[in-house]
Amino acid sequence: METIEWNPGKILETSGSYWKACTLHASVKLGIFTLIGDRPRTDQEIAEDLGGDLRGVTMLLNALSALGLLSKKENAYANTDTSKTFLKKDSPQYLGYMLMHHHHLVESWSKLDQGVLTGKPTRSRSGFEEEEVRESFLMGMFNMAMNLAPRIVPEIDLSGRKHLLDLGGGPGTYAIHFCLKNPGLRATVYDLPTTRSFAEKTITHFGLSDRIEFQEGDYLEGTIQGTFDVVWLSHILHGEGPEDCQRMIRKAVSTLAPGGLILVHEFILNDEMDGPIFPAIFSLNMLLGTEKGQSYSDRQIRELLAQAGVRELRRIPVQTPNDSGIIQGRVG
Repeated sequence: METIEWNPGKILETSGSYWKACTLHASVKLGIFTLIGDRPRTDQEIAEDLGGDLRGVTMLLNALSALGLLSKKENAYANTDTSKTFLKKDSPQYLGYMLMHHHHLVESWSKLDQGVLTGKPTRSRSGFEEEEVRESFLMGMFNMAMNLAPRIVPEIDLSGRKHLLDLGGGPGTYAIHFCLKNPGLRATVYDLPTTRSFAEKTITHFGLSDRIEFQEGDYLEGTIQGTFDVVWLSHILHGEGPEDCQRMIRKAVSTLAPGGLILVHEFILNDEMDGPIFPAIFSLNMLLGTEKGQSYSDRQIRELLAQAGVRELRRIPVQTPNDSGIIQGRVG
């Protein structure tokens, strides 16, 4: 368990921290950082471009300046290096989609007490069918993976491996980076039909259409075609309960040739389940959004893999935000 020095100031700061989050969400939703761009703009200019109230816009700009996300000189506001890099929509490191995904979760989090008492979700998965919500989720996952993959992929030795299955791989970000790192590798991205067009567009953008294919299916109910020597499961176990995780892992293992590798990438709790902080709180997010999903501990993931016949289990040390980790094992 992580030690936090709690005092009245810390308690109040934590209680009101959503004010900062809402300030950031509103700014991204309104496109403030993109609108300002590369040159200082006055509050009057920004308000006119937004078609908004000058008083309200000025208050928001001043709050962003107080947070250090804008710099203010006289009556003009400019992006900081941080906001240019992560909050301006044309930046390759743009995080705005993920911030909008967080914004779409706010209502369900406001009902956390209900979720805790009932053990039931406070939002439905059907909400993700709305175009704006789904785009924020998919693009947010894509942008996060694009930032993480270059750190993670070099830590995993796939030399000599020929065919990787990216199970529940969405836009195929990890499949792309594994193939870029390993010239002799092919990959199959297996996911729902709704992600296909985005995945194929992304794969084509990286010039890998001849090495990465998309296979449609549900990773719990569908049949996976082909045999692989590596299976990559990134952030899909936490959406399901232990029984379905076991089914998923067994299905993944069944596609592996003897000596094949399985790699599980998740927000991993310690074995006491009381830390690190992000995986513990993320487990509550799964309570609010799924029937049985949760964060899993290192021991739980190892047990799920071992029960599916996976051996030589080890934790691959990677440095990532939000305490994600990778557990690797071998079959046969």
